[in-house]
Amino acid sequence: MDTTETFESRVRAEFNPRNTYLNTASSGLLPARTVTALHEAALLRAEGRPLLPLIEDVEACRAGYARLAGVPADRVAAGASVAAHSGVIAASLPAGAEVLTAEDDFTSVLNPFHVRGDLKVRAVPLERIAESVRPGTALVAISAAQSADGRIADLTALREAAREHDARTYVDFSQAGGWLPMDAGAYDFTACVSFKWLLGPHGAAFLTVPEDFGGLVPILAGWVAGEAPWDSCYGPVAELAHSARRFDLTHALFSYAGLRRSLELIEELGAPALHAHAVGLAGRFRDGLAGLGHEPLPAPGSAIVSVPGLGYRQAALSEAGIEVSDRSGNLRAAFHLYNTAADVDRLLAALSE
Repeated sequence: MDTTETFESRVRAEFNPRNTYLNTASSGLLPARTVTALHEAALLRAEGRPLLPLIEDVEACRAGYARLAGVPADRVAAGASVAAHSGVIAASLPAGAEVLTAEDDFTSVLNPFHVRGDLKVRAVPLERIAESVRPGTALVAISAAQSADGRIADLTALREAAREHDARTYVDFSQAGGWLPMDAGAYDFTACVSFKWLLGPHGAAFLTVPEDFGGLVPILAGWVAGEAPWDSCYGPVAELAHSARRFDLTHALFSYAGLRRSLELIEELGAPALHAHAVGLAGRFRDGLAGLGHEPLPAPGSAIVSVPGLGYRQAALSEAGIEVSDRSGNLRAAFHLYNTAADVDRLLAALSE
């Protein structure tokens, strides 16, 4: 069977948006199977049945995300937000440590390091991040793809520079995981939320850590972080989990129940197909913009396209049934598996008016 037909038929079976949705960089659409799982999870609670299936969903998500990220499941912690994961990393740094960041990166990646108050946080343009690693840099914290404009960090150069200067690396894949292939094992720490390109509900996020935990202290650990969680409900946790689960936060069970099905869909379709589809549509949009006399911000190879000066069109586009974002006056369109060439052409036609 033709691969394209298989991809398209599977997508059509899961998604039926009532508009032209080009805003995955803000929030992804939920597949039909995920909506069903959320409904079933709610019924489980409403009817007073045992919640063990929901707990099993958490572990299935951990394993599914681990496969997507390219690391063993015991290196994956299940949490709730990137900000919380960043906070654990920030809290584990010694006073005076230098943290290198990209200018205007997403707040969840940056703010926990700033509020410490006793860290040296240095920001440089994204394009200079690798060359700016220097002796004394303790950590480089960066998004794999920039939320505002889709620019992709040169992670290979960053990794090499960090290794040369004995600095640790922290990469947020929230705007990349699900369309850009991940290799979380190449970095000390990575994080990713579930509700964008992973197509899950809000309330779930992942953290990957080294086998030796990279010096992190599980300051947010509760009973789920115990080696034997049900024996860790009262008093201090006597024995933390021997895996990354020691960094788990209390699980939003409904979120993970739905996310399990979303991750299954992504795995079925395959990262290479998702990447080719999303980046191909973004390229079609960039080509069409050139024909209209508009030049997007440079972000080669990205599924996110940001067009200067057109952000003011967002409200009217939404009224016309086309969902995009306005980011600091720029129109941001994000392309994912449920988008089509017709979606691109509809947006271009609307912008030509």
